[in-house]
Amino acid sequence: MTPTTHETTSPRPPVIIAGAGIGGLSAAIALRRVGVPVRIYERASRLGAAGSGLSVMSNAVAALASLGIDLHLSKRGQDIETFRVLDETGNLIREQPLKAVTDALGVPSVCVTRADLQDALLAEAEGTPLALGHAVAGYEPDPDGVTVRFGNGTSVRGSALIGADGFHSAVRRRLVGPEESRDSGYISWLAVTRFARPHLPAGYVGHYWGAGRRFGLIDVGQGRYYWWGTKNMPAERSRRWDGDKAEILATYAGWAEEVCDIVRATPMESVLAVPSHDRPFLERWGEGPVTLLGDAAHPMLTSLGQGSAMAIEDAVVLAGCLGAAPDDPAAAFRRYEDLRRERVRAVVAASRAVSEMEQLEDPVARRRRDEALRHADEGGLREQIEALLRWPPSPPA
Repeated sequence: MTPTTHETTSPRPPVIIAGAGIGGLSAAIALRRVGVPVRIYERASRLGAAGSGLSVMSNAVAALASLGIDLHLSKRGQDIETFRVLDETGNLIREQPLKAVTDALGVPSVCVTRADLQDALLAEAEGTPLALGHAVAGYEPDPDGVTVRFGNGTSVRGSALIGADGFHSAVRRRLVGPEESRDSGYISWLAVTRFARPHLPAGYVGHYWGAGRRFGLIDVGQGRYYWWGTKNMPAERSRRWDGDKAEILATYAGWAEEVCDIVRATPMESVLAVPSHDRPFLERWGEGPVTLLGDAAHPMLTSLGQGSAMAIEDAVVLAGCLGAAPDDPAAAFRRYEDLRRERVRAVVAASRAVSEMEQLEDPVARRRRDEALRHADEGGLREQIEALLRWPPSPPA
């Protein structure tokens, strides 16, 4: 990428963004919209997205729209039209009123492949300086900015540093020291493949609940489905899983036909196996002209599908704060952190609570859970979903 005219004519040193993932690219796009020059440094030697999918929920779409940004994700992926929670054999437990909420908000929630989202962000960020092969090795803040050092021996000077370098963030490690991740007791298998079944409507999201295992089947458009599966297992094995497709198929033996069929239809080389983990919530996200964003600040479990949305929300709020005080990034960053902390804390906690509830193995506890969802008040469910999907958000309860 080459610098834009906007950036080359600005008298201010650029803000350095560590990481060209969803959070880093979103931050670059949002900051450019408010007139803040940026440069992105990515540790990978080439850009590429893993073969999985994700949801960009209405709150993220609306947050970007508040800055006049439209990634046209509905053209790349698929709006959620139907969201069903089912048991392992495909019997309906509850149809979630997500579509009713997104219709009321007037903003869709979109499921896309990670690659399609990355392509959309890169297209919007066209012209932003981006350097690959630059892993952050350290940084030194001072009253006039920050110097960032990279593992390849180079360094760069910027007015501020945003650590958007993901779960294993080097910026976070420099800020708070070494940390252990918090295992969630299960593995996740992820894949995208071409798939179709006549009884699955366009825009389908199905969550299938079994004993200590779950399965998600999600339409990501253009004849493709993203699927994920979970299985309770010790952290020692999930972190080094060396199983095969036979184990995955055995995990879902006897489940709904579409679940078994899509696993069979997926080449094993397309399946990613990742341990499910997060970190204890971090109270301090920055120091001086340095802050964290997205998974670097607040990694969360995937149960609510809000990981990408929280990173995008971060980017929009940060841009508002820094755009209002471009000559005082330290003050802008503390304002951003204060505005985001409680909203994100609530979503991180809810994601873990939902994960634990959905991974239950005890049959009595599972029956109680399923009955509670079947008989839950419709209005109450809508209120809970709307609290997640509304932008700007209400203060967390």
